[in-house]
Amino acid sequence: MVGIVIVSHSKQLALGVRELAAQMVRGEVPIAIAAGIEDPENPLGTDPIQVSEAIAAVFSDDGVLVLMDLGSALLSAEMALEFLPEEQRQKVYLCEAPLVEGAIAAVVAAAAGSNIQQVMAEARGALLAKATQLGGVSSPASVVDSHIPASNPESPTREIRLIVSNRLGLHARPAAQFVATAARFQSQILVQNLTRNSGLVRGDSINQVTTLGVRQGHELLITATGSDADAALAALQVLFATNFGDDNAAFNHPPVLQHKVTPATDGELSGIPASAGVAIAPVVHYQPAPIAVTEYHVDDTEAEWQRLQAAIHIARQEIQAVFSQASFQIGDAEAAIFDAHLLFLEDPVLLEAAYGRILEQHINAEAAWQGAVDEVATSYRTLEDSYLQERVDDVVDVGQRVMRLLTGNAPANLHLESPAILVASDLTPSDTVGLDPTKVLGICTTSGSATSHSAIIARTLGIPAVLGVDAQVLYLADGTLMALDGESGKAWVEPELDILEQLQAKREAWQTAQQQARATAHQPAITRDGRQVSVFANIGSIADVQVAVANGAEGVGLLRTEFLYLDRTSAPTEEEQLAVYQAIAQVLEHRPLMIRTLDIGGDKPLPYLRVGFPEANPFLGWRGIRFCLGNPEVFKTQLRAILRASVGHEIKIMLPMIATLTEVRAAKAILGEVQAELKQAGIPYDTGIKLGIMVEVPSAVVMADRLAAEVDFFSIGTNDLSQYVMAGDRTNPRVANLVDALHPAVLRMVKQTVEAGHTAGISVGLCGELAADPLATAILLGLGLDELSVNPQSIPAIKQGIHQLSLAESEAIAASALQQDSAQQVKELISTSVNRPG
Repeated sequence: MVGIVIVSHSKQLALGVRELAAQMVRGEVPIAIAAGIEDPENPLGTDPIQVSEAIAAVFSDDGVLVLMDLGSALLSAEMALEFLPEEQRQKVYLCEAPLVEGAIAAVVAAAAGSNIQQVMAEARGALLAKATQLGGVSSPASVVDSHIPASNPESPTREIRLIVSNRLGLHARPAAQFVATAARFQSQILVQNLTRNSGLVRGDSINQVTTLGVRQGHELLITATGSDADAALAALQVLFATNFGDDNAAFNHPPVLQHKVTPATDGELSGIPASAGVAIAPVVHYQPAPIAVTEYHVDDTEAEWQRLQAAIHIARQEIQAVFSQASFQIGDAEAAIFDAHLLFLEDPVLLEAAYGRILEQHINAEAAWQGAVDEVATSYRTLEDSYLQERVDDVVDVGQRVMRLLTGNAPANLHLESPAILVASDLTPSDTVGLDPTKVLGICTTSGSATSHSAIIARTLGIPAVLGVDAQVLYLADGTLMALDGESGKAWVEPELDILEQLQAKREAWQTAQQQARATAHQPAITRDGRQVSVFANIGSIADVQVAVANGAEGVGLLRTEFLYLDRTSAPTEEEQLAVYQAIAQVLEHRPLMIRTLDIGGDKPLPYLRVGFPEANPFLGWRGIRFCLGNPEVFKTQLRAILRASVGHEIKIMLPMIATLTEVRAAKAILGEVQAELKQAGIPYDTGIKLGIMVEVPSAVVMADRLAAEVDFFSIGTNDLSQYVMAGDRTNPRVANLVDALHPAVLRMVKQTVEAGHTAGISVGLCGELAADPLATAILLGLGLDELSVNPQSIPAIKQGIHQLSLAESEAIAASALQQDSAQQVKELISTSVNRPG
């Protein structure tokens, strides 16, 4: 297979390009990077020796394609060839293709088995192919003249009409899912809002899809032209059938509530109630410095385009980091806001508009980007739908991030010395997600709405917020005492004593309720009739375990060790792993810690631990325990670190992806070898350490009685078990709707595993996402599980749910669930069976 090398002055840029390209082919194509130099003060640059090493790392007789960004990268690549043997040098090709588009086109061609000449041709034609698809043009120069691709009369065109049923229509997150799904197919996908009688727009442009103004009840016409048109429309139809993952029944509309404006008293400001709670503190103003854009003439338009692309790719990395942190801090559902931000950066209409401005007007990247962003923002502002008008905040947020990188402006970070109420004209989603709720006690802005993404994030963070107050608040001096009530939408400047007393009493009552909830979270999870269930946490870092303990975790039911292997070029050493395992165990003190051994493969590839050949279906391939048994040195290094960390702690070892008894016995043999080596070297470890397995393969369920005799505990991984039971790839939108852990077939597998484990006298836990679903708590209790392991944020809610249930009613619900025909019927059963307070 052809190998790909990416040469860039910026290591961050190269990593981003490699990640993007690798995702296109699920890690099947060998990609190496040679980027940056080892100089902390001036890290930008290229190194010929580094380039030659990268070429050697992916070299094959099929050839190596080298892509470069600009300037001295070409010189370094040419010099690197001098370090190679002549027979290798003849098979290395330096290519002038655009770095990002070229890399993507190249890896797709390489994965398809194309030869080096074909791969290079695809890379060179990357921009031309995009331009041709968009308007039948022969050069990217005119792509901005036509946003709608020309139809190919030889390709079949299919169409469907769909009614939008999810509550808020195609708002940012569903629009992001629509565009991401459409982009997976070769067919040209166009969309029309028949209800609004709109024109056709491109299905791969998040801005064009969003600005259709699609709301609940609207009818859409979706056409697909191309060889995979039927498959594309089927995948999109699944999104609509599943409401894009939105839960209409459980949807809790933000408090745009019938807001009654009462006459203001002196010092009282009326606004929009956006996030409940009371805050009393001095004000601090937050106003990021505006970025001044100066337009000027440029001669080298291609270099200017490359400069804009570099800024966009760094912005993408920043947003991905924000998304990861947000997923942990506010949950996956709300963090999906930043999925839409990522798609905004990839919007072909926006990128082509910016490219066209640079190429045709010969203006600098800053001016071209600002003009293109302003055009999109204006299209949002002119919409009649107020909810969709608010999405302009996301457009501006992303646009400013790229502009900051282009101009070299430092990010606007807020550092508070003491708790305060933040006063601003507005906050972007990126601003809001970075706030520390222990320092920012409240938010007061002169614009915004209760349905903005910033307001959603503030509610999730638990920061009281009042938006849309009079602009006079911007002229208050820092340190001025303010009070605000996010429930009523009022704020007070230097409030009178009686107002302060009322608000303090309200705040104390709220704090008392919160304290009681936290106190309950630290108590054992016991049902009304005395059945106790352990509630553990799923974690993937030291930071996670600290949050887990603070939220009442009774231990860690799943430590995903893959984080130790990510973002590096070689596997972590024994000492590196030992330090992390010990640090986590120390935070847990006496609580149990179940460490899952390395689980790569499937949707979790690692470039330096490649399987060695492309796999048609990685989920059914060499992953989990299979990889570890095939790489005993990697496996033994991890086992040594776990055993050494076990001294004085309750650490358990958990093996992933177990399908056979042979695998368990082979793993136990290797564990025995490591234990013997440590004993001989006089290195202490817990000689009674427990060994368990993940039950996530149907064969493990069928053989659970035999497997239970080999191990000390079971932990059911319903994420994988669901897809294997239902024969549906959970990453494939065309079949993802099948993969529901509440399907009776999956629940029966859980029941069978629990019964086999208990018959053998071992404990059985569940660590899949199902455990964190409050709807499923009653069923899981009724099926007899001993432990539930969930994300740290879900612990209080799950414990509260257990307190409110009885084992008897849970068993009845579970028995009935097993007799249903579908996951939907199970959900309906739960909603009618479980009494919910209030």
